Formats: sequence, structure tokens, C-alpha cells
Amino acid sequence: MHHIYHTEGIILGSRNSGEAGKYYRIFTRDLGMVGASASGVRKMSSKLRYILSDFAYVRLDLVRGNNFWRVTSASKTNSLEGLAKDPLTLKILANLSRLLQKLLAGEEPNSELFGDLLESLRFLEREKEEEKIRDIEAIIVLRLLDKLGYIGENGAMGGLARSPIAPEVLARAAGQRREILSEINKALRESMLYGA
Repeated sequence: MHHIYHTEGIILGSRNSGEAGKYYRIFTRDLGMVGASASGVRKMSSKLRYILSDFAYVRLDLVRGNNFWRVTSASKTNSLEGLAKDPLTLKILANLSRLLQKLLAGEEPNSELFGDLLESLRFLEREKEEEKIRDIEAIIVLRLLDKLGYIGENGAMGGLARSPIAPEVLARAAGQRREILSEINKALRESMLYGA
């Protein structure tokens, strides 16, 4: 009998697998980054078809297979659904997804990072002004890099990255986006995940 793991996660991306299945990259609260498959999910009759969509925040039941996880059931959280409906925030989600897939190697729980990302995305979802959305995107990336150890204690933006995300932080970041982006680019170059 396989143990069923109950968790929640953000689907960072998917690809077709087999005749009617899909393979997902999911950042979960309890297991970290996992690869999971769902059989028959592309069939019109599948209950999971509309739940397991890219960038959805869902509750999951997972079973460990030999080389990957299998999704046995899932349900919507009814949270963050507005992000995928707006073209700008959808693009931001896609960029964050690619970044997380590069930075998170393997299954390593990081509930602090997951919680911070979730809180930041909820903050992003409430914002409607484009300039502020761009500032929030920069803050989210800075926070992710900081939580993963790429900014460092003496980083010029460390204080901004470690403050709880709130309107005051957004106000501080508004005039510093260029410096934030510079710090992000420096961290990415030093991580050797991206070219100089």
C-alpha cells in the first residue's frame, strides 16, 4: 500500500505525456519541487482536467512512484485564479515559473519560501496599476533569490527582500526598481544559472 501525501502546490508547468496523461512540475508546500504525472487528465471526462492547469494553486494528493510522483486527486483552492486571467500577471507567473524551475533543484521542502511566494502572489493579485505590478514583480524575484541564499547578508537590497510584503515595502521599492533589477541580475550571474 502506497502512502498518500496531502499537500498544496503551485503548478509551474506541464507537458503532455503518453496517450492522455500529463507531466507536471509543481512547487509544493511540504515536498518542495516535484515532478508528478496524472493519467487520463487530457480526456474530456477527466475530473482533474480543469483543476490541474498551469499556474493554478491547488490541494493535491500525491503517491510516490519509482522515479516520480503520481497525482491521485486534486481540488481548487479558489485562490490566485485572477492572476492567470490578466495578460500582464500571466506573463509574470510564466517568468516566475521558469525562474523557480531553474533555482529549485530536486525535492527539498522549503515551506518558508512557499509561504512567502504565496503571500507575495496574493499581494500581486490585488494590485491593478501596471507600474506597481512591475515593482511587485521585482520585489518577488528579489525575495525568492534572497530566500534561496543568492542575495547574501550584505546585499544592497537585503533589507527590502526581508521586510514583510506590504504597501510600505512597495512604496520603498517604487523608486528603486533599477537598483533592485541590478541586484537581481548580479545574483543570477553569480548563481551561474544564467549567462552574464
